[in-house]
Amino acid sequence: MSGAPLLVLRLRVRFSDCDPLGHVNNAKYLTYLEDARILLWGKQLGFSSRRVAEGGSRGVGFILARAEIDFRAQAHDGDELEVRLSLSGFGRTSATYEYEVVDLSEKVVVATASTVQVWFDYDAGKPVPITEELRETLSKPVED
Repeated sequence: MSGAPLLVLRLRVRFSDCDPLGHVNNAKYLTYLEDARILLWGKQLGFSSRRVAEGGSRGVGFILARAEIDFRAQAHDGDELEVRLSLSGFGRTSATYEYEVVDLSEKVVVATASTVQVWFDYDAGKPVPITEELRETLSKPVED
């Protein structure tokens, strides 16, 4: 990771996260990364999907543009994982995050990842620039 984590999320692997081979299914890692981002944005921006679901304006928010994951080791049912999320940089309309997913019992990195999110006006259907104020907010670490 390029910087200190903005957020660290601990989670326990559930049986339903695993595939028939007994390890965490590759698609579940995207959910782990998303869980960390949503928690981060809730603390930084007051993001709540409930507000949107209850009829609030979709307005402006992030949309996932890219995700890349490198799998380093296996995780299994019952393992305690830590998702470490850091901000690696900004584009004009985007933010790039990096992640380490660590198995705490084995003390091994099971995956590294990066995602690019675009600041997006859902009502207009197009990207919008990230302001300097928003960059500052998104750069601040939070307590999990």
